[in-house]
Amino acid sequence: MLSLLRIFPPEVAHFIALKSLNILYWLGILKFIYRPVKGASTVTIGSLTFPNRLGIAAGLDKNGDYFNALGSLGFGFIEVGTITPRPQYGNPKPRIWRIPSNNSIINSLGFNNKGVEHLVRNLKKRKFKGVLGINIGANKDSDKQQRIEDYIFCFREVARYADYITINISSPNTPGLRDFHQEEDFKILITKIASIRDELEFSNPIFVKLSPDEDQQTISKLVDIARASKFDGFIATNTTISRDMISTEKFRTLPGGLSGELIKNKSNKVIEKLAALDSGSIIGVGGVASKEDFDEKINLGASLVQVYTGFIYKGPKIISEIFG
Repeated sequence: MLSLLRIFPPEVAHFIALKSLNILYWLGILKFIYRPVKGASTVTIGSLTFPNRLGIAAGLDKNGDYFNALGSLGFGFIEVGTITPRPQYGNPKPRIWRIPSNNSIINSLGFNNKGVEHLVRNLKKRKFKGVLGINIGANKDSDKQQRIEDYIFCFREVARYADYITINISSPNTPGLRDFHQEEDFKILITKIASIRDELEFSNPIFVKLSPDEDQQTISKLVDIARASKFDGFIATNTTISRDMISTEKFRTLPGGLSGELIKNKSNKVIEKLAALDSGSIIGVGGVASKEDFDEKINLGASLVQVYTGFIYKGPKIISEIFG
């Protein structure tokens, strides 16, 4: 099935795979094919208990159209999004490129999504009983001040449905979004979100998703600010804009963020930095395609691990490979 999907352009293959999975779910067939993971260790973060340490990263199910089906495969948690206040098309196509020789992908999607209102409609029909995280962002055409309001708006809209919320400041495909890694900009954003959290009495975990392209000093300052506002931890990491690890010239000049096997070491270095700084709980993501990759992130200090590109290349069998 996976090899057949690769004859289609990446976005078409993505749609076919998830739509097919959804059909099997609603027909009641998936439960006979995939079973809950048994014997895996649970993890408790704040008030949440995760049934196992492996989850799906944001980006696979941007609009919450498929989380019920994905949740039936055996993942310990699902993260949907990134969602923005208003629907947006994202960047022009083509905007996803496979690098199969390295089990990697470059994407320049640009937060393409149907808007938070669409997501909320799906959340109201939730059947998935596991942990559901919601990843929020800002619209591309919003200026810096409006982007802060975009995060606040999304936070308000999803808070009642979210088991945890992720603040995505690290996509390289929305110009200026990574400016929130700058100390003052980050502090303003985090302080405002903390205020809304307290106003809404939102007691579930809040994570910040970081870029893999920041230095130790920047990460240290962000950790201090997030800790002062009693945020729960970080997701390490988003995609990289670096092309140093790509050997094939035709891929080196493509726009967007690189994910998959080629980003693993950069992601792991950020996990190490965060763990050394006692940053709170860490969700490790980037280059996970095997049990060894999963274990490495746990051993470096991650409490939880997410897959994205590895799942695209391997499909649901990655879960059984990791948990044996």
